[in-house]
Amino acid sequence: MAQMCRNSQRQEVCSCFVKRGREENKMLTRLITSSVRAMSGDLGSGAGKGGGSGGSIRDAGGAFGKIEAGREEEYFHKLGDKQLKEFQKNMNEQKKFHEEEIKRLEASLARHKEQVKKLDKLDGDSD
Repeated sequence: MAQMCRNSQRQEVCSCFVKRGREENKMLTRLITSSVRAMSGDLGSGAGKGGGSGGSIRDAGGAFGKIEAGREEEYFHKLGDKQLKEFQKNMNEQKKFHEEEIKRLEASLARHKEQVKKLDKLDGDSD
């Protein structure tokens, strides 16, 4: 009976971890796909590979196009840094959660072992 109880608790905890893992996978996928961009030619030289226009300033090229391209690159660099920091924060929170969960489960295990010892002692005394 005690073994069945432990197995069901383990399954419950494991399913919680799997659900959280799926969420992290989605976040990582979004991070990777949003940071991948394709451009042809030099920065600021005109439209990119996407088929659309890069805007009137980018289409004109020259110094203004390069400045605009630099600002755009800076924006995406900062966005990537922000997403990475959020991801790291989330991973640290998960690590903390799992460490606390381990402590809680170890305390529960110790409590159950103590109860088994008491039951064994009572069973031994009744003979």
